[in-house]
Amino acid sequence: MSNSLTHFDKKGNAHMVDVSSKVNTDRIAVAKGNVRMKRETFDIMTEGKAKKGDVLSIARIAGIMGCKKTSELIPLCHPIPLSNVKIDLVPNKELPGVDIEAHVKTNGPTGVEMEALTAVSVASLTVYDMLKAVDKTIEIGNLRLTRKEGGKSGLIENP
Repeated sequence: MSNSLTHFDKKGNAHMVDVSSKVNTDRIAVAKGNVRMKRETFDIMTEGKAKKGDVLSIARIAGIMGCKKTSELIPLCHPIPLSNVKIDLVPNKELPGVDIEAHVKTNGPTGVEMEALTAVSVASLTVYDMLKAVDKTIEIGNLRLTRKEGGKSGLIENP
């Protein structure tokens, strides 16, 4: 693990990291999270009875859109040309709720970890927005990066 934070210069000022000398490589990031809700809310979602529409389809599109806007939301993130964004939203009866996983790919000088985390965050918030009329106790949680590939640090897994 590095002893210095890359987004601060020697004087402690925040700055955008210069990636111009870094080699373009294939980079992949996977992030996960979940949304917990009441059983009744879960049933409304899985039976397609939410008044705003198909919760999971809309959350998937929102997650993709959010992923593409990461550099506009996180101040020191670089705009990255994304090769692929895949978001899986899986109803989970055990929670009850939804497990969300985002896979993001690019070929460039910097990774897509923040994009994957943003995708899961925005998808989670959209599930909340779609169902908040019937459940004010929805919880978003367990957001984490589970896999990162590419660049000088290589493969990192955190299931």
